[in-house]
Amino acid sequence: MPNSYKNKTIAVFGASQDAAKYGYKIFSTLLRKGFVVYGINPKGGSVEGHAFFTSLAQVPSPVDVAIMVIPPAALLPAVEQCKAKGVKEIWFQPGAQEDTAFVLATAAGIKAVNACFMAENDLW
Repeated sequence: MPNSYKNKTIAVFGASQDAAKYGYKIFSTLLRKGFVVYGINPKGGSVEGHAFFTSLAQVPSPVDVAIMVIPPAALLPAVEQCKAKGVKEIWFQPGAQEDTAFVLATAAGIKAVNACFMAENDLW
């Protein structure tokens, strides 16, 4: 586990029960590697006994990092949830990137990264 994230709480937007989707792969890999991770999916669901929250506001603790694995059209409301929750860093995964959401995040003082969290942090 990289030192820079080992004590961070992470939310995965687009966490999925479908093992073929990256929302599942990212969420389950972070769980197995010992991260404190919460899944966010408006439809609910669960993976490996961990229930998803339908919004970030429902997460019972502060969240440091958000990983976006959602369609670009859903990013603006997700960034707004991150602003309201006080998230400090957002990773926009490939395929989940949109300029307006990136600008909104940075304008709110959130560190925004257009890259794969898992690859950039050697977690795959």
